[in-house]
Amino acid sequence: MSDDNDPKISLQLRFYTVGLREELPQLSQKQRDRLAFIELQAWFCGAVSRQDIVQRFELQTAAATRDLALYRRLAPDNLVFDSRTKAYAPAENFTPIFEFTSEHVLTWVSRGFGDAEPSSWTPGIPCLAQPQLAKPRLDILASICRGIKQGHAVRIDYESLRERSERELVPYALFDNGQRWHVRGYDRKSGQFRDFAITRITGVSSAQGPILPNELMAEDDQWNHRVELELVPHPKLARPETALLDFDMDESATLRIRLRSAVVGYALRQWSVDCSPDHSLDPLEFRLWLKNPGALYGVHNLELAPGYPRTDHR
Repeated sequence: MSDDNDPKISLQLRFYTVGLREELPQLSQKQRDRLAFIELQAWFCGAVSRQDIVQRFELQTAAATRDLALYRRLAPDNLVFDSRTKAYAPAENFTPIFEFTSEHVLTWVSRGFGDAEPSSWTPGIPCLAQPQLAKPRLDILASICRGIKQGHAVRIDYESLRERSERELVPYALFDNGQRWHVRGYDRKSGQFRDFAITRITGVSSAQGPILPNELMAEDDQWNHRVELELVPHPKLARPETALLDFDMDESATLRIRLRSAVVGYALRQWSVDCSPDHSLDPLEFRLWLKNPGALYGVHNLELAPGYPRTDHR
């Protein structure tokens, strides 16, 4: 029997297409911000509870309960209650009611702000930022984030430069390499800790089975070991004082930056650091030079470092 003529179904469809556009603007900005937080927390962390709302907005429990009830009324098919955890999880057919972008979500994940309603408001100061070209799909990003937050492995369909493959990944961190976002984790197919560009992941599902001790972040030497880089103005710069100003250097004319080994190659490429021993790269393009190349011993992704000798230092 078809449900097309069911008045309840028709009312629900009309509500989604018209009701949300009409009702959301009528709510206060603070209410919309709290609803956006509920949506983000459930979608990307895998669960949202009254206590999450209480802690985030410093509300009374009764007010948090009302916000959850309001969200469930606006989107009745989005959340399911887990009696074991006393929290709401995203339903299988979860459909966001706010128009989040990947930039918005990743700002929230990486910097801890941006969990309010997306807004087009600006302070009226002309400002131009370069657009992000590599934008992860939100459904893929959400699945990866839930895997990290809840500590479970995921099965991914991945398009590398060499092949298409299915892999099981134990994810534990996201990072921005300057061009696109990666997920870092233990790749069960290769038996190694590796990075995967999120934009190249075309499908995600849950993987069965427990996570083994050797698959945990604590066992990833490249992630846990830190390297201190010493960056100085390129020796061939005609006016090195410009680099002092550009990079806010003190009288030592040296920037000392500690990074995880796993991201060092990406950072040196993003910052256009000349890593050649004889500072032979063009100073107009590479305004910084790596003063202490010996610190890179043991780093695995040095093929990304501009000018670094192509020898194996693992």
